[in-house]
Amino acid sequence: MNLSPAVKKEYKKLYVAYKLDTNFVNIVFHKKRLRISINMKFSEINDPNGICKDITGLGRLGNGDVELFMEHKDELNQIMEIAKQSYDAQAE
Repeated sequence: MNLSPAVKKEYKKLYVAYKLDTNFVNIVFHKKRLRISINMKFSEINDPNGICKDITGLGRLGNGDVELFMEHKDELNQIMEIAKQSYDAQAE
């Protein structure tokens, strides 16, 4: 699912970055799940399902203070709602 033709996908050694001017989402592939970093402050995220974790100051791979995991396809819509918030913030 593309948010916009302006979104660039960059394959890095350890993750895939989705960016406009800078990364708004990074995806790290693990054996049984994806770890997704959202480039926003945790306090700015609207997370009605409680799927996001505050990783402020933890020094994880990726940009931003928000982390979530995807283990099943049925979680995709919730994750895309969170990712779109980061995209929208950067697109402004």
